[in-house]
Amino acid sequence: MSPIEEGIAPCLIHIDKEGRWFHKGVEMIRREFVRSFYQQMELDDAGQYIIFWGGKRCRVDVVDTAFVVKRLSYQSEESGKRARFMVSLSDDTEEELIPGTLYLGEENVLYCRVKGGDFPARFNRAAYYQLAAHIEEEGGDFVLPVNGKKFKIGAKDPCTGE
Repeated sequence: MSPIEEGIAPCLIHIDKEGRWFHKGVEMIRREFVRSFYQQMELDDAGQYIIFWGGKRCRVDVVDTAFVVKRLSYQSEESGKRARFMVSLSDDTEEELIPGTLYLGEENVLYCRVKGGDFPARFNRAAYYQLAAHIEEEGGDFVLPVNGKKFKIGAKDPCTGE
């Protein structure tokens, strides 16, 4: 059943492709409100983003993805800790990149899954170039080597197949 069939109304909130939030066309600049919305956001079976606002659930209009990877950092192996990539997200959090979730979308936009794999996230240009410095070509495929493993960057979201 889609959100419209369930009676979930729109919030009149829009998230652009850079992860900026707008309400009725005005950018939401109070980060505490935006962070609160992110914390209780859901993605329903139809791919609609849902938040709890004004005492009820409502749909958020999202251009591409609600989460955007704004920066990427590489932490090399040291003191028994394995190497890893960390992503800084549009909700002001940082988490470890799950390399097996990387994929290329239309126009070679790079995506991964975040929040335990629950949400897709679009890489902004800066983060894309930060990761591209670590990507290798192998047999016509692009791979990201991490801790002795090579993760192929596919053309489809490995979680949804789309």
